[in-house]
Amino acid sequence: MAKAKNNLIAGLDIGSSMVRMAVGQLVYNGRDDVQPDIQILGAAEVVAEGMHKGAISSIEDVVSSVSSCLEKMERTIGTPIDTVWVGVSGLHIMSQNSKGVVAASKADSEISDSDVQRALEAARAISTPLNYEVLHVLPKRFSVDGQTGIKDPVGMTGIRLEVDAQIILGASAQIKNLTKAIYRSGVEIEDLVLSVLATSEAALTNRQKDLGVAIVDLGSSTTSLAIYEEGEILHSTILPIGSEHITNDIAIGLRVSIEVAERIKIEYGGCFSDAVSKKEEIDLYELGTGEHEMIKRKYLNEIIEARVEEIMQKIDDELRKVQRSGMLPAGIVFTGGGAKLTGLVDAAKQYLRLPATLGYPLNFVSATDKINDLSFVNVVGLVKWGSTMSQTSQKTKSGGMVSGMKSVGSFLAGSKEWFKALLP
Repeated sequence: MAKAKNNLIAGLDIGSSMVRMAVGQLVYNGRDDVQPDIQILGAAEVVAEGMHKGAISSIEDVVSSVSSCLEKMERTIGTPIDTVWVGVSGLHIMSQNSKGVVAASKADSEISDSDVQRALEAARAISTPLNYEVLHVLPKRFSVDGQTGIKDPVGMTGIRLEVDAQIILGASAQIKNLTKAIYRSGVEIEDLVLSVLATSEAALTNRQKDLGVAIVDLGSSTTSLAIYEEGEILHSTILPIGSEHITNDIAIGLRVSIEVAERIKIEYGGCFSDAVSKKEEIDLYELGTGEHEMIKRKYLNEIIEARVEEIMQKIDDELRKVQRSGMLPAGIVFTGGGAKLTGLVDAAKQYLRLPATLGYPLNFVSATDKINDLSFVNVVGLVKWGSTMSQTSQKTKSGGMVSGMKSVGSFLAGSKEWFKALLP
């Protein structure tokens, strides 16, 4: 039983509107050369209290929400949860590029794992803005003695090893508040992971990342975006706009409460006003207003269309920053609760001039239907991230080389503890 307990991997995401959690387990198939499957045992969500735009506004309320979600999860799977992998998001996250340069340490000039780690540590040693701390060091590409574009330099011969990396930073105060709230809920934190990176692990294939793809996690008050090319992360950002803004627009435009606006959006809303007849009407009484009032469905869609166009414009602005507007062969993948809006994919194709799809978790075994809910892609991704990190650190501790080097862009970067464990 102890082994099974240690085998559990829990992902926790504290969003602006909901606290979500998923718990998975590695299922070994008896062969060392085959990756173990990840089985999702359960998923739970509760309404998030004490959060505003991805930042904590009341620690007590957050502790209460997390404890409630934890209790619900433990009842579902019948086992206590001791540690969690935590998703971090919010407007305080920022990224900057950095370069690390080291000399090969071996006498025969062969580049080893430890050289790669030293190069990443050198890239990490940047002058961070005041009151910010490093969450991730994500290697983009390596170069050996001037030869650029190398993905995995281990085993190559050379004297000078350089790495171009993207450094993800978070505001120290926000991170401390988040960790404090989770510790007070009675669980330990395995590590903090930028939410959109975890989402990418669950919803994107390696082929998509090689060809060039953007993933958009449309949350309630923020939208997270990550752009990949040649298997590495090219750009990531968090935009201060989300599906909550659409609901607010509907509430103001139709003069109804936020609760009614949310129901109208989910049941009748769409991204195209041309798609509905001018005669089609909605009776607000059916949605809980207390009195019969007819509104035109076309007017509802016009409100939604205007805000969706703004969201798409902001996404396109980010693509332009890295010269990828309309230039990603694998297109754009939408996840998150906001992506459930009818017609969103077609709107993305029209405004962004790219292929667009919804991103569901790939290659997971599960007994729960929640795995096919766009809102849960993030926490399922955290379970996947946690499983990969756990396997990598096990291989490292057992004296083997890090086979995760093959996916150097995805996971080499990870956590502070992991780096310390790998240092010679």
